[in-house]
Order: sequence, then C-alpha cells, then structure tokens
Amino acid sequence: MGTFFLLFLIFSVIPNAFGSNICTSRGVTTCQQCLVVHPTCAWCSQEEFGRGGSSVSRCDQRQALVDAGCSEDALEFPSSKLSIQKDDPLSNKALGTADVTQIKPQKIHLTLRPGDAKRFTVSVKQVEDYPVDLYYLMDLSYSMKDDLALLRTLGTELAETMRRTTSNLRMGFGAFVDKTASPYMYTYPPEAVQNPCYGMGLTCKAQFGFKHVLSLTEVVTRFNEEVGKQEVSRNRDAPEGGFDAIMQAVVCKDKIGWRPDASHLLVYTTDAKTHIALDGRIAGIVQPNDGKCHLDDDNVYNETNVLDYPSLGLITEKMSENNINLIFAVTSYVVQLYKEYSQLIPGTTVGVLARDSRNVIELIEEAYAKIRSKVELELLGVPEELNLSFNATCVGGEVIRGLKSCSGLKIGDTVSFSVEAQLRGCPKEKTRTFTIKPRGFKDSLKVTVDFACGCDCEATAENNSSLCSNGNGTYECGVCQCYQGRLGPRCECSVEDYSPSDDANCIPKPDSPMCSGRGNCLCGQCSCHTSEFGQVWGKYCECDDFNCLRFKGALCSSHGKCDCGFCRCDAGWKGDNCNCSTQIDSCMSNIGMLCSGRGYCECGVCQCTQPGAYGTTCDKCPTCPDSCTIKQACVECQHFKRGQYIKDNSCNRICRDEIIVVENLGEKQNAVNCSYKDENDCVEHFQYYEDESGKSILYVIKEPVCPEGPDILVVLMAVAGAILLLGLVGLLIWKLLVTIHDRREYAKFEEERAKAKWDTANNPLYKGATSTFTNVAYRGN
Repeated sequence: MGTFFLLFLIFSVIPNAFGSNICTSRGVTTCQQCLVVHPTCAWCSQEEFGRGGSSVSRCDQRQALVDAGCSEDALEFPSSKLSIQKDDPLSNKALGTADVTQIKPQKIHLTLRPGDAKRFTVSVKQVEDYPVDLYYLMDLSYSMKDDLALLRTLGTELAETMRRTTSNLRMGFGAFVDKTASPYMYTYPPEAVQNPCYGMGLTCKAQFGFKHVLSLTEVVTRFNEEVGKQEVSRNRDAPEGGFDAIMQAVVCKDKIGWRPDASHLLVYTTDAKTHIALDGRIAGIVQPNDGKCHLDDDNVYNETNVLDYPSLGLITEKMSENNINLIFAVTSYVVQLYKEYSQLIPGTTVGVLARDSRNVIELIEEAYAKIRSKVELELLGVPEELNLSFNATCVGGEVIRGLKSCSGLKIGDTVSFSVEAQLRGCPKEKTRTFTIKPRGFKDSLKVTVDFACGCDCEATAENNSSLCSNGNGTYECGVCQCYQGRLGPRCECSVEDYSPSDDANCIPKPDSPMCSGRGNCLCGQCSCHTSEFGQVWGKYCECDDFNCLRFKGALCSSHGKCDCGFCRCDAGWKGDNCNCSTQIDSCMSNIGMLCSGRGYCECGVCQCTQPGAYGTTCDKCPTCPDSCTIKQACVECQHFKRGQYIKDNSCNRICRDEIIVVENLGEKQNAVNCSYKDENDCVEHFQYYEDESGKSILYVIKEPVCPEGPDILVVLMAVAGAILLLGLVGLLIWKLLVTIHDRREYAKFEEERAKAKWDTANNPLYKGATSTFTNVAYRGN
C-alpha cells in the first residue's frame, strides 16, 4: 500500500519526475495551442531555447522552462486575474429619490485563460421601504362585470394595504378584451360592432385589444375615478387577448410610467384562458409580435390586428429587460393553466381570485410578500465558452451548492452567492461583457471578461523568415511554422528527401500501423493528417480531440473537452462522458429537502426510493408517510439490523443514509427530530439532516429508551391486598344483603299481624282452672 501511494505521489503531485506532464504530453507546436492545453502551461519564445539536440519542450510548466534556461522576457504565461472596479455598499433603506444599491459589487473585470477559473462573491439585499409601482391590468370582457363593480370601491383600500409595505406607492390601470377581428369579435349584425351586447338587450362598450387608462400615479383618487368610468365589453370566443396587453404594459414604460428605481408589479386579473402565439393565424394575422410599444395618441394598442400574440419566450425576455414581476390573479377555473404558464415565465406568481375579485387585495399583498421573500439570480449575455457555477449562502449561513436562489427571506435580509467562472474554450471575440442580476431588480453586476487565448509574441511573427531554412516558413514565438512540403525544427527537411529507413521512427511498436494510420512519415517524423472532425497530434498521431464518449450525439455531452480519448469534464460535471451533473439544485423540492426525503440525487435527477413516490423531486406520493416515518425504517435496518427492509433484502438499495451513533442529539439548522416506538415498546430518538452536498445523515441515539420492568414484591403485595380487600368488600356486601332481607321479612310479619282479626267465642274444649262440685249430703247445716 505504501509503494502504491508513493508511485501515485510521484506521478500526480510531481508530474515532472519523469520529464512528462500534461503540458509536454500533447506535442503542441504553437504558443496558442500550448496555452489551451492547461492553465499551468507556459511557452518559451526564446530563439536558442531547446537547440543543439535538446529534447526540452517549449510548452511546459513555467518553472520547468525557467530551470531549462528560458528567460523571463521570453516566457508566455498569461495568468487569470480578477479586479473589482465598482463596489458600493448595500443600502439599508430607500430614502426618497436617492440611489439605492441592492447588489454588490457592481462591476468586475476578469482575465481568464482556457481551462482556468476565478471565483467571486455577489451579495444581494432586500432594501426596506423600497418604492413600488403597481399596474392593474384587468380583463373587461362581459364575464368580469361584477369584478369591475367591486374594484371601483377597492382602490383606496388597496393603496392603504400596500403602503404597509412601502411608503412610496404608485398605481396605474389598464384594460383588455381581445383582437378586433373575426372570429374574436361579433361582426353581425352591424350594430354588434359598436354594441357587442346588442343581441342581449344590453349596452356594452365596443371591443378593443388593449387600452392604457391611467399612468402610474400617487393620487389614489385618480385611480378610483378612472376605474369608475370603465365599462365592460364582450368578445365572441372564450380566450382573451391578455398576452397582447401584458406585452404592451411591459414595453411601453414611458407611457405606463415605470420608475427605474422601484419594484414593478403587473397585476393581471381574468377569469378566462388567453390566446397565445400563432393563434392569430385564425384571423389571418401571421406577422410575429415584435415586442415593441404600439400605443396611439389615445393610448390604445393600434397593432392588435397586425401583430400576432406574443410568445412566452418573448414575454419572458421583455419582463427581464424591464424588471417586471407578473402576478396572475385568476379564478379557480383557469388557475391550473396559469400555474403552467408561471413555470415557463420566471418571476411570476399565481393566486386564486374570487369570482367577484373580492379577495384581490389579500392576493396582491401575499404575492408581493412572496416576491420579496425570494432572490433568484438571472444571467444575461453569458458566452457559451464560459461556464458559471453557483453556491448560495442563504439565511442562517447555510451554504447550498449548485443553487442561485434563496427563499424564505424577510425585508432587510442579505444573502450571498459564490460564483465560479471557468473558461472552457476561446471565442472569436477577445472581450465580452455579461450581466448577473436578481430577477425583478434594476440593480445588476456587470462582468467584463478578457479571454487570454493568444500570445504577445504572435504580433512579431516573421513570414518567409531566414531562420526557417531560407524562407521556408514563418518564424513565430521562437519556432518555425513550415510551409507545405517542409518539415523539421527549421523547415530544413523536404518531402522529396524521403528515405525508407526513416519509417522506423514513425512506428510505435512492431506490427502497428505507421503513425497510427493517421499520418505520413516524413523525414523520420509523423506528419499527422488534418481531420474535419478536429485536431490529431502526438509523436505517432495517436491522440485526437474527437474520439471520446458521446451522450445524445454530443462529444463529452458538451460539458467537457476530449483529450486523447478521455473526457476532461468542466466544473460541475462528472462521468466518463461528462453527462452527470454534480449540482443538486434541480433535486431540491419546494420544502427545501433533497428529493423530498424520498430518494437521492444522481446526476441532477432524483432517483425515488420510497415506494409510490414519483415526480421530478419525488414530491408526489399519495401513499407516502412523512420523512420521519420513511427514515424510521432505515434506522431499523441500518442500525438495529431488523425490520421489513432486512427481511426483503432491500436496505442497501433504499437506504443510502449515513448512520452516525451519538449519545445526545444536537441542535442543527434544518434538521428534523424524530422518535418512534419499536417492537419492544422502546422509544428510539433520531435526527434527519442533509449536509451541504445533499448527503443524508441520520444521527441515532445509541440505546433506545425502554420502560423499566415491574417490582415483583410490590406486585405480590398489591395482589394480596387486592384479594383481601375484595374479600372484605364481599363480606360487607353479604352482611348488608342479609340485614336488608331480615328487615324486610320482619316488617312483613308485623304488617300481617296488624291486619289479623281473632274470634272471641268460648272454646268448647276449654276447661277452666276452677271446678265446682255439689255435696249431696249437705243440708245447709
């Protein structure tokens, strides 16, 4: 093991130990090619360098070239640099019309070499009392009649509600119906053109596409007055022309009155579906929407029958340019449709509107709070050759890798994003500027990038140079670029000087093709064929930049470079063909848990392990229990080696959590504390936590809390006492029952005796105690 480690150290940490590294192994012949190989490669343009039979390469690591005798002046080694050009501090509160800074820094200048990267930090703050511009865009088709009547009385209350959030509020109003062409409007009878409600016996306003009614103003009474003047109209088909109205409300910023230093809220209210791009073909309208303002002197959209409805992509682009936050306030009948739209239009929220718009104030307040609670960075004009990766530090200091948004914020909170910019290739332009900005904010960070892909010595190249065998090549950066038919360090060899004995130097090993079958042996060295697919190089033409693994037809999945048969992946990607993303933001669910706690993130895609779970973040699972119940089974199988997952041998497949046995559970942010009773009626406590990389960790108490066994003596005494007590109670009950019975019998006897009546005649059998006898001999004397 020690020998293996030593060899690994020699080859990887000290690549020059055997005279070879990534710089020298490519066999490059020009300075520009050398700089592209690796950020550590340098080029020596010194004329005498490497002459006299030396095998020293002009393309090598900087220190190796210096050690080999290259002077500092002849070294071509541009380095990547970063400088902050404007870094104003973040504002705490919006004060009047003074400039407010919500992002820092504001300007950055980068110099990047191919393959190199620089990292910088962007901070964003939700400033208190920030001005708000609220433009109310209302559907005035006939079905919204009740909503219009209610809105005439809600203007003041809406202003008062919003002023709890900001003291600087402006409100405006606009209305829409649909395009004024058949089949969108009633054209027969002729009276229906001016009165679409003609057949209903009612009076309606003539149909219109979009009408800007009131520019943004601080005077709330003006809002109430203008809304009170409005009347509903009526169109023929069910969908409305709301997207036309949204586009005009977004791009006509001068007429609408959008302030540059304010949050822009566009409230869109309707109870119907909306026409989308290409629907205009039904009326013969085929010209695509141009995304420009077309309001006439009466503030009416005058191109409604000329331009098609705008696409979702065009709306998204214009909203981003003008920093608009769109709020869809729609009825329950169409809310699901507009939720789908919101997934395609970033910076959009959706709320369910009551049938008469009674809850519109609460809806707007909640939507604005939701908008202010989230910061999401958007990128504008990033060159394809530049790869940007993000790590977000949100509230609480927790770092979330691969994420460029933070949610759950409060007014005044500051969040930061670590941004790494890596140059993957060299564009045609030498300098490009792109923008990083929070969605819906006017503030932005301007990043200017200089691409260090060339060498200064190229400017002094000499054609037909005498140094190249009397004009047989161009002398550039210390080497000769030979003309066709010439080879050698100084173009001294001609193709006509070919000798068969030179072929042995072009064969890498016996029985192998000359120059790997991809070149010609000229003057004892391989001259690699040019290929329409890419570059071929190497001493034996064994390397190229196009024979690597592909994914969906793209070389290295377009996320890396092909280097001699192997993909060198860009930052944020891995795998043999660089098709596996290391970012986990796509796996984060709405509740902030990786794959909703029901799976693991692999290559940026959730692999659901919980039976019944599905969806992009495993968030849909009608039969799934909560996360504690899910992880309970994993604790049972991983820690206690029991349970259903052990029985069906699925523990290793489903449970990929790391188990850490602890004595006590600590306090961790975003950790979930759980407990359950096992089969022995013992209580087991554990904690579910996901670290910065999205790895799931279970902190488990070593021993469960089990109930203590019963005291035998206490139980025996309790049982004996209970038996004695039951006996005494039984005797008392028996005595009580006997006493009650005797008393009842005695009372009955007394009652019967009292009722008895006895016969008082003499008993013929009765003889008295005294007997009388007559003496017959008695004569009275």
